[in-house]
Amino acid sequence: MSIDVQKIKEQVIRFTDDLEQVRTQVRRVLVGQDVMLSRLLIALFTGGHVLLEGLPGLAKTTAIKALASAIRCKFSRIQFTPDLLPADLIGTMIYNPREGTFGTRKGPIFANLILADEINRAPSKVQSALLEAMQERQVTIGEQSYLLEEPFLVLATQNPIEQEGTYPLPEAQVDRFMLKVVVGYPNKADERKVIDAALDDIRREVQPVLDPERLFAIKQTVGSIYMDDKIKDYVLDIVAATREPQDYKLKDLQPLIQCGASPRASINLCLAARANAFLNARGYVTPQDVKDIAFDVMRHRILLTYEAEAEETTADEVVRRVLETVPVP
Repeated sequence: MSIDVQKIKEQVIRFTDDLEQVRTQVRRVLVGQDVMLSRLLIALFTGGHVLLEGLPGLAKTTAIKALASAIRCKFSRIQFTPDLLPADLIGTMIYNPREGTFGTRKGPIFANLILADEINRAPSKVQSALLEAMQERQVTIGEQSYLLEEPFLVLATQNPIEQEGTYPLPEAQVDRFMLKVVVGYPNKADERKVIDAALDDIRREVQPVLDPERLFAIKQTVGSIYMDDKIKDYVLDIVAATREPQDYKLKDLQPLIQCGASPRASINLCLAARANAFLNARGYVTPQDVKDIAFDVMRHRILLTYEAEAEETTADEVVRRVLETVPVP
């Protein structure tokens, strides 16, 4: 089957203005943090979810709230606490004494873009309820199942410093997040803009520039972006190198890796690389697209040994070594 890459590129170009308008609107309130915005867009266009690790005050809420406004979607923020119950998240059955019947009260999970703030502060049963909704895209209240509206994107956050009184996400659940994004401090120039906006009490409104129907068309276009078999093999080699590093001239990494990346890493690396190509207005995937997104896809899927922790070797360091060593097609 022949692939018309030029035709795919023409479809991508059709949505360039839409993409730029969304970026422009979000940047009205989000200063800097372009990497976080691009990762949110990648997850949005591929149906994935994002785990975001960063200190408080780095515009996580601002980013996803602005994105929801720009694409005419419903936004919901859930603050995870130790006393939160699954019913607080998904909803519950309420008895109506006047009519003698039970009615359904839907929870905050019934939105399009959801900020699950400090997900590691809630008990595991609440985390499981959220992760099940993410995976199945439906929730069950009583005996009735409800489909969650598309688009459905969860941005879960956790603080890397405060670990007291938290419930760390198990590795199997972390694996369900398409991307894990580490957000750092803004540079001085961007922080100066934040200060000026705060001192001048500048409140910019985000205008809706994209409707759900147009977003659906974008997702279809992203799904049609051409990915050569050589790129797919490159992805497979990258993931395999985290499982059997000795086969890729990385024998020194073998005692540092307890578990390599799962098959979800291979799938999500391909999906995210396609979306990254779309963000760069291309109708085909290059090895650089894979490299650009590899850290965010893989850093939470590589389980390190105690020896690695003793040597202060991070998952990012492992990914960097793999990308440097695996031959590029």
